[in-house]
Amino acid sequence: MSREIVVGVTGGIAAYKTAAMVSRLVQTDVGVTVVMTRSARRFVGEATFAALTGRPVATRTFSEHAHPLGAHIELARQAELLCIAPATADFLAKAAHGMADDLLSTLVLSFTGPVLAAPAMNNEMWSKPAVQRNIEQLRSDGWHWVEPQEGWLSCRERGVGRMAEPDDIVAAIRKQLETKDN
Repeated sequence: MSREIVVGVTGGIAAYKTAAMVSRLVQTDVGVTVVMTRSARRFVGEATFAALTGRPVATRTFSEHAHPLGAHIELARQAELLCIAPATADFLAKAAHGMADDLLSTLVLSFTGPVLAAPAMNNEMWSKPAVQRNIEQLRSDGWHWVEPQEGWLSCRERGVGRMAEPDDIVAAIRKQLETKDN
């Protein structure tokens, strides 16, 4: 595999789009390791991502057999890029405040490469000042973004908050990897 990334999946209905995104990446010779939060596993099963990547899905902070140095350390060292899709309001708040209470949030603090986030949430949540403050903090920390789109949301409304389409996120990942090469 020519490139190696980690995809963090948080708990939102848009996780089904992340499966399509991961499939596209793997088909173009990108090695993908998926890290799922507990909430994410309520929307899409681990078996989906394991089948798409041909790799086990990382879910536990302490997994001595698979990662003797700690999954957050080993995954951070092997990946060129960390993409979080969907990036929920909850996860963005944790990241903006440096909280580390699960594998993905600990990985974010250990990772030294580019971080790309594709937010997804209800339009009222997206527009809240607290969410926008967290996003601005992460922007100033150097995070990159694939902005949410306007469209039909799972709450049965139209508005901004819909996660970008898989092809748009794949294009942003490729752009980040090309930028890293230059």
